[in-house]
Amino acid sequence: MAQMAVVVNLGLDRSDRGNLEKVQHVVLVLSGKGGVGKSTITTELALALLHVGKKVGVLDVDLCGPSIPRMLGVNKHEVHQCDAGWVPVCVDHLSLMSIAFLLDDPDDAIVWRGPKKTALIGQFVSDVAWGELDVLLVDTPPGTSDEHLAVLENLKKHRVDGAVLITTPQAVSTGDVRREITFCKKTGVKILGIVENMSGFVCPYCTECTSIFSKGGGEELAKLTGSEFLGSVPLDPLLSASVEEGGDFLQAFPESATYSSIRHIADTLLKSLEH
Repeated sequence: MAQMAVVVNLGLDRSDRGNLEKVQHVVLVLSGKGGVGKSTITTELALALLHVGKKVGVLDVDLCGPSIPRMLGVNKHEVHQCDAGWVPVCVDHLSLMSIAFLLDDPDDAIVWRGPKKTALIGQFVSDVAWGELDVLLVDTPPGTSDEHLAVLENLKKHRVDGAVLITTPQAVSTGDVRREITFCKKTGVKILGIVENMSGFVCPYCTECTSIFSKGGGEELAKLTGSEFLGSVPLDPLLSASVEEGGDFLQAFPESATYSSIRHIADTLLKSLEH
């Protein structure tokens, strides 16, 4: 069983909104199943917003698969404490908190029962000193589970702007994202939009995008459910390599079609939040 380097309940006296008081917008990132690139999209959205001058934070509550620290190249950083609570790890002015920072070994398996996960999520929401942020992206586990309910319960004193749903052409047909839509409706979470990931394949040699899978399912689903289609992101080997190496894809490949797709999604999301 994984051993955590630091898990404490600071028991600090805070106002109703506590450490989220100076956070302007909170956005959940959801997926109906694993393997659809939810954490990759979260990472790239955070970087895209950062590059247009926004103060951005990422709360990684995917407790059993915390991959965002690795994608940002900070997997072995340690978390420190201040009077206000845990200090998030800073990655080129992006604030990040993840369970990966609290493990003795980032590769340890998290074998916990629900109550322990729920307690840690509560601490992540209340005991992280985020400071001033324009947008806090919350990367959640795949599916609908106690962790999602714990996130919403602990964020109830702070308005959650809504959720971005990540799917793929194959996942759309399985109904997984439909269950996520139902979850949002039942819990009163506004759906800010749907992103279709792995929509086509970008050849690493000629950069041409080929639709090796069906395409357009995410856009069609958005129409059927009355949600906004934020855009599609192709399966790009350069993007995959970048997140595996902890690099900034958007800075490295600004001329790519994938860059344009991600920027369009981020810009559309930002306009939705600010209006």
